Amino acid sequence: MTITRRLLISLAAAATCAGGVAQAQTKEVTFAHQDMLVPLRTVMESGELEKATGYKINWRMFGGGGDVIKAMASGDVQLGEAGSSPIVAAASQGQDIKLFWILDDIADAEALIVRNGSGINSVKDLTGKKVATPFVSTAHYQLMAVMKSKGVDAKGVNVMNLRPPEIAAAWERGDIDAAFIWDPVLSKIKGNGKMIESSKTIGALGFPTFDGLIVNAKWAAQHEAFMVALVKILAKADEDYRANKAKWTVDSPQAKAVAKWTKADVKDVPATMALYTFPTMQEQAGPKWLGGAAAKAMTSTAVFLKEQGRIQEMKPDYSAFITDAYIKKAMAK
Repeated sequence: MTITRRLLISLAAAATCAGGVAQAQTKEVTFAHQDMLVPLRTVMESGELEKATGYKINWRMFGGGGDVIKAMASGDVQLGEAGSSPIVAAASQGQDIKLFWILDDIADAEALIVRNGSGINSVKDLTGKKVATPFVSTAHYQLMAVMKSKGVDAKGVNVMNLRPPEIAAAWERGDIDAAFIWDPVLSKIKGNGKMIESSKTIGALGFPTFDGLIVNAKWAAQHEAFMVALVKILAKADEDYRANKAKWTVDSPQAKAVAKWTKADVKDVPATMALYTFPTMQEQAGPKWLGGAAAKAMTSTAVFLKEQGRIQEMKPDYSAFITDAYIKKAMAK
């Protein structure tokens, strides 16, 4: 081999190596979000995360947690919002994810609404009725859980798999008798319906739910500084809401930002956000959430998903899909 050819091969190899390093260090991330009304929307509007990290963030909206999970599995998305049920489904399928932040304790933000004139006054009256909810969602999990706890045979209820916009349209047409859903659709259907159960009342029966932020574990390990910065900004946004809730009025820039990024009606934002609970950074890392209870909630959700045929097998330990590392590093700085 000539010296010239040897030199060219060396240069090509060096270029390939440099390209690989550059790719690994690319400051760009795709973040899948949904329509939950949470303080994170103000961060999306302000560009604060981009300014703090120097990353280009591609915010992509999805119609449900199942769609977010699929996008993450394909590699198109690195970070995403999902309810506890789709997160458990992803973990059970062996997806390389970590739950690193509790976006919200759903509390009263999801509810079972029945149409006026439907003749439904309790969960037991759902037999023979059409009830819509997005399958594999937290709402679906709690709907099935409350029916089971009240002695209602799910086979006798026409449970329909509809995404939030589809539920709104079906309700408008009068095609369904009830729906277990969240805002902004929840507020729309309450106008000619009534709530008979909420996520909070069902959670008290032993079936709590939450929305969380998950990340591709390998990507997170390669971008630790970004993850820590993200957690600090999330905590700051949540704290601003907790401390200034009365100022988040329909005319406030915060409420307008939430409405813009979720396509909600701004007049519904303050009341809807008040239905959620947003844990502090200390609570996140503690036993109530990432330090213990989240894994227990995921395990009970996995039991439900297996019963529904949505997963083939349960994982022996769901805490393996949870990390408080980035919160702890953020608190230490």
